[in-house]
Amino acid sequence: MKSRNVLIVTKKELGGIYAEKTIVFAILLQLFIALFSSFLMVGLTTMYDPDALAGYQGVEYGIGYVGPEGELYSIIDDRRDLGAYRMDLDVAIASLKERQLQAVVFVPDTPPDAEGPVLVTLYMLQNDIQSAIVEVKMKEAFLVYEEALRSTRSDRLTMNPILLNFPDSGGRSNYFEFVFGLLIPLLVFMPAIISAALIIDLITEEYQAGTLETLLSTTVTYGEMLWGKILACIVIVPIQSAAWLLLLAANGIVVQHPLEILTHVVAGSMILIIIGAFCALHYRERTSAQFIFSTAVVVLIIIAMSFPYNPLNLIVRLAVGTIGSAHWLLLLGVMALALLLSLLLTRYAWRISRLPQ
Repeated sequence: MKSRNVLIVTKKELGGIYAEKTIVFAILLQLFIALFSSFLMVGLTTMYDPDALAGYQGVEYGIGYVGPEGELYSIIDDRRDLGAYRMDLDVAIASLKERQLQAVVFVPDTPPDAEGPVLVTLYMLQNDIQSAIVEVKMKEAFLVYEEALRSTRSDRLTMNPILLNFPDSGGRSNYFEFVFGLLIPLLVFMPAIISAALIIDLITEEYQAGTLETLLSTTVTYGEMLWGKILACIVIVPIQSAAWLLLLAANGIVVQHPLEILTHVVAGSMILIIIGAFCALHYRERTSAQFIFSTAVVVLIIIAMSFPYNPLNLIVRLAVGTIGSAHWLLLLGVMALALLLSLLLTRYAWRISRLPQ
């Protein structure tokens, strides 16, 4: 196998990838999203943990208050981010629909020390981002009001409650968990999955377009053609992943050990790309190969996640700088597996090349 021919095929495929507008737009879309990752953190963190919005302040949200002015009114109005306005229910609902208010609270005339429960009704707009923020803040106010009601009705207890002492979480941020525990691993491995799917298209199109015989009529062999395409898919993985990390750093999200992360991503992407190449060589038809590859990747991810040092956990610990030097042993294992799959793929490609095209 001549390295010069492999590089020629690689250069040709990289030029084809650049000319393929769909792939280029997909890469640009990823970079555009990463460029505004700080803005996206707010919405994505909300989906992951809505309570994370409770810390966002700076705006006072108007709350229509319907009912007697009591403990709950004072709790809402005393907050810096909420303002209570007494009004009738129909006027409050109309103001809510016109977005002059962000929520409406209806409080019945039930005394705090009554026998029955105090049924408080909260009216909000549906499918509204601002409503999600106000809902979290109103939840805090309701919890304070609930504690006040419990204190008022404490004389009804027939036995002393058991106090539970929970360990201090140390001010742990859900934002930190989401960014480093979920977002960064998904971002850096996304290019690997895209390249693994891309190798299937690059191989099967030679069969479906009938250009394989023309390509093999030159000095390029079947194995050189295959590894040229694989190398083209591997090259774009660290470029995209590095762009993600740089843009995250530009947004104030500093990731530790970026070079080690890229090394692990490249090694893992080689395994995925080789599996995709196996599927493409076996089926030589895009739809079937992509389906089998997708199924195989799902099974592979499930198996990998069952180990404590799985790829996602490894990237997380590298990003926060808590793994030490143990990851180099894992990297050697992954590279050994990639080398073994490479030898098997080369042998399988030699067998395929003997078959009539």
